[in-house]
Amino acid sequence: MKEKSIILFNQKTIRRHWDKKKELWYFSVIDIIEVLTQSSRPKKYWNDLKIKLQQEERSQLSAKIGRLRLKSTDGKTYLTDVADTETILRLIQSIPSPKAEPFKVWLAKVGYERIEETEDPELAFDRAMKTYLNKGYSRDWINQRLKSIEVRKELTDEWQERGMKEGRDFAILTNEITKAWTGKSVKELKEYKGLKKENLRDNMTNLELILNMLAEASTTEISKKDIPKGLEENRVVAKKGGNVAKKAKEEIELSTGESVIRKKLS
Repeated sequence: MKEKSIILFNQKTIRRHWDKKKELWYFSVIDIIEVLTQSSRPKKYWNDLKIKLQQEERSQLSAKIGRLRLKSTDGKTYLTDVADTETILRLIQSIPSPKAEPFKVWLAKVGYERIEETEDPELAFDRAMKTYLNKGYSRDWINQRLKSIEVRKELTDEWQERGMKEGRDFAILTNEITKAWTGKSVKELKEYKGLKKENLRDNMTNLELILNMLAEASTTEISKKDIPKGLEENRVVAKKGGNVAKKAKEEIELSTGESVIRKKLS
């Protein structure tokens, strides 16, 4: 499991962060507000609620709200209000919503599953498999997707070894890899596929996933050999890794006469 990830409640995205030291999940308050209230302006709702909590002398609850950098829909990371499970459960009491009770059950289940996954990491993959199957993905595609997660983790571990920071640095380097092999930036590729909040890799074909894994695995191996220093040297390595997949992509397109990059998953 990634320390920073997303999870779905009724097909709505909720961002979260796992604190290894405290062994606690921290959830995005704004995401939860949006899910429970269905408000078109969840930030305003949350700001108004914070004022209400302070007026009701429940400032202790507000004080337990932390701030972490979480990835937004534009691919960048921003400081976001977060809270642990206990605080979220208390906060829900102040939000009138018919979804409150099922959300409480879901929240408790999420916490329990993370403890299980810590003891047995294979459970995380099993649950991911079930989630993708329920969404209608084929088993072949799911196997490629789960493998891509492993390859990605090896790459981000290598980036951390080279002093790159999760968030802005990772986003810049990922963009370099993507642009090198697809000819499009991450933003341009998402626009081409008609995506908004959806995960880009979840909307890649089997072949796209394989080539993306080739690009990321190549970047990892080149980085281990070149040992780049600083963001600019890592960008050069990212381009090299992406170009390995670009060559494979061009060979496939030459042989098939068709573009590898598809607008829709098929």
